[in-house]
Amino acid sequence: MDKPREGAARKRTIKRIVIILAFILVTGLITWGVNKLPQAAQSVEFGTVWPDTVKRGPMIRNMHGLGTLVPEEVLLIPANTDGRVEKIILRPGATVNPDTILLVLTNQELENASFNAEWQVKEAEARLKDLEVRLESQHLDLTSQTARTASDLTQARLTSDRDEALVKLGLKADLEYKLTKAKAEELEGRSLIEKKRLAINLDSIKAQLNAENVKIENLRAAYQLKRKQVDQLKVRAGVQGVLQQLPVEVGQRVIPGALLAKVAQPSKLKAELKIAETQAKDILLGQVASIDTRNGLIPGTVFRIDPASANGTVTVDVKLEGPLPKGARPDLSVDGTIDIERIPDALYMGRPVFGQPNTTVKMFKFDPITMEAVRVPVKLGRSSVTAIEILEGLKVGDSVILSDMSQYENQDRLKLKK
Repeated sequence: MDKPREGAARKRTIKRIVIILAFILVTGLITWGVNKLPQAAQSVEFGTVWPDTVKRGPMIRNMHGLGTLVPEEVLLIPANTDGRVEKIILRPGATVNPDTILLVLTNQELENASFNAEWQVKEAEARLKDLEVRLESQHLDLTSQTARTASDLTQARLTSDRDEALVKLGLKADLEYKLTKAKAEELEGRSLIEKKRLAINLDSIKAQLNAENVKIENLRAAYQLKRKQVDQLKVRAGVQGVLQQLPVEVGQRVIPGALLAKVAQPSKLKAELKIAETQAKDILLGQVASIDTRNGLIPGTVFRIDPASANGTVTVDVKLEGPLPKGARPDLSVDGTIDIERIPDALYMGRPVFGQPNTTVKMFKFDPITMEAVRVPVKLGRSSVTAIEILEGLKVGDSVILSDMSQYENQDRLKLKK
């Protein structure tokens, strides 16, 4: 009776083992089957994404940069003399004319030097007048002496002629005639000498007066220089424009050459754009640009590219070729767009958020009817501010999502809900 009971227990044990193994196998098969089933696509609101359509046609490559409007011509006003700021008349932003006084400096030493130079000129002019009187008096004395000598010569000649006639008539001794003749000849020589002295005296007068006038002109020039320096203590704008900077304060002492003010002409402005150093290599002189002042667009042309970079950017100057909109002024922040190339036939789309030129990215392409989006690899080419060239992965008419989809990087399919 014991053997049958042992066989039944063994059968029950084997049955249990088989049931357990079958349960494990079925569970494994079910799990494997479920894993093989396609995952349900995650739903995304269509209004939260940025869609676009792939197009073919001409594509303009352009580049974007932030910058400011700056004057083409800026007048820097330096201090011409040492001085102290006594009064500030105008502040930055004021409209000025060439004669507008911006600030006033003081320099007591310079003003005293100007006063002394003025009196030196007056003293020299007085000396010149005195010299003219004395030289004129000397010249009159010489003229009088020359006239007396000429008169004596005339009388001596007459006496000599008379004695000659009397000698011929035998009425006068020959010796007396010779004496009067000798005296006449002596006076004739003296008369010639006096005439030469008179002529030399005129030349001497001119030379002395010219020398004195040269001294006076030198003193006048020194005085005019001091007077000009004193006048320059009233710092003027020099040109018509707008006062941009006034980097001094009342009481401050300045030295010659120190910057006192900066005046700009607001009617002649240019745009200084900061372009990323990695993109600046494609910019050339003469390229067309557009400057957005947020109150209007101004056409322009690239006319200078800074050869050096600073903080990862290159400065590009754009010459403005259109009328300035209202509110355009120096230091106004602007956005600039430079057209660097025109591609006549390109497959392109809007530039995705993380789409860099000459790279391969994964993007969601969706069906506008079923609203199902699938992630596909896309090879990108050349780019501009708002568009990018497509080399592989998409065709004309494909609908894509350009917005940032990094939060769905683990999803290969999405369901767009309107």
